Amino acid sequence: MLNERIRILIVEDDPDMAELISDLVEAEGWVPVTAPSAEAAAGVLARESVHLVLVDHNLPGISGRVFAQRLRAQTNIGIVMVTAAGSAADRVLGLETAADDYVVKPFEPIELTARIKAVLRRTIPSLKPERDSEREHEPASLKLGDWSVDLANRRAVCRTDPGKSLTGAEFALLEILAETPTIPVSRAHILDRLGAESDRYIDRNVDVLVLRLRRKIERNPDLPRHIKTRRGKGYVLDTDDGEPSP
Repeated sequence: MLNERIRILIVEDDPDMAELISDLVEAEGWVPVTAPSAEAAAGVLARESVHLVLVDHNLPGISGRVFAQRLRAQTNIGIVMVTAAGSAADRVLGLETAADDYVVKPFEPIELTARIKAVLRRTIPSLKPERDSEREHEPASLKLGDWSVDLANRRAVCRTDPGKSLTGAEFALLEILAETPTIPVSRAHILDRLGAESDRYIDRNVDVLVLRLRRKIERNPDLPRHIKTRRGKGYVLDTDDGEPSP
């Protein structure tokens, strides 16, 4: 991977926007591949290897959100939604369904490339920087109840229900909590890492995202063993299978 150029698939039906994003991608030394629709993008993915997908929400035919959901069901490739749908609800819903990050048009070029780099670092292990002293205890894998989580390869498997999966945002939340196990992580830090705006409405949606993850990971979401709330401090990941606490 270190010697391979990063290939980024741009799924965008507006030719001018596709050209603009392609120029930004090329300026970073990456290789842009474009597709005007979800159907065309599926054809590209069947023929070529790409490392990240930028997908517009409002596509002709199959929507970008549906395409991202289908893609996430097949692969853990990085997905960034680039869209004009900019409400807080749209951003959080995009993250909860499939995307690893969400960028709203019009965007600053530096913002888009920064988001791409962040997702690439999370999804391609060889691009991750050396861990600093604050992250030296981050585990490579986790056992959480019925779930086996491979953080290095971004895979999560439920032993009792192999058909169950985590969304991109749910896995990203688990990664964030796993970076400092047993240490509470604030909502503000989670928002910053997810790339969402820190306002009251979004803040409540962090709680919703935690609730969704608990419903999948915890055997009893009302008495969580692993994803716990620390009042006034945020959320903490506990890999111990001891007694549950709220």
